[in-house]
Amino acid sequence: MTKPKATRPFPPIPPNPLFLKDEELIEGLELLEFALQSLKSEQDSILDEVGLGRSHQQLLHYIGRSPGINMVDLLKIVPLTKQSLSRLLGELTTRQLINQTQDEADRRRQRLELTHEGKALDQLLNDGLRRRLAVAYRAVGAEAVAGFHQVLEGLIDEPARRYLQSVRTGSRQHWRTE
Repeated sequence: MTKPKATRPFPPIPPNPLFLKDEELIEGLELLEFALQSLKSEQDSILDEVGLGRSHQQLLHYIGRSPGINMVDLLKIVPLTKQSLSRLLGELTTRQLINQTQDEADRRRQRLELTHEGKALDQLLNDGLRRRLAVAYRAVGAEAVAGFHQVLEGLIDEPARRYLQSVRTGSRQHWRTE
């Protein structure tokens, strides 16, 4: 009896001692690009069906991961202008996917949270990605996944690194605006 396709390991790739050569770096860039295209294609289909775009999806994701985040802090981690962010948040609010409530400590700021409908859409958008990552992670093992995460963390900028650290520790205060 053969294993289901989803659990077959990927063929081993022997370590290349010349991993910093241009050909290896270019192959790494191509692999990243193809992986992102593959991962995002399922999300794009869902987004098309509901009439939303990639930026809407990013906002749903980050608001879902950081309930109560405000616009100033969101601007630190999404590649959008303040004007674009305001427009997108307005669209998500109109569609009843997010709620905006006034911050008790600073009435000039709005705290953002996903509604029940927003959580359901965020879940739907990410279920396929989580399944695909789980299959790939299972195939290569914990050590390779840890190395992959180290490489990815080495590629991100400081605000994203601070955000990830805050999510891991459950203390989002050190990256937020005081």
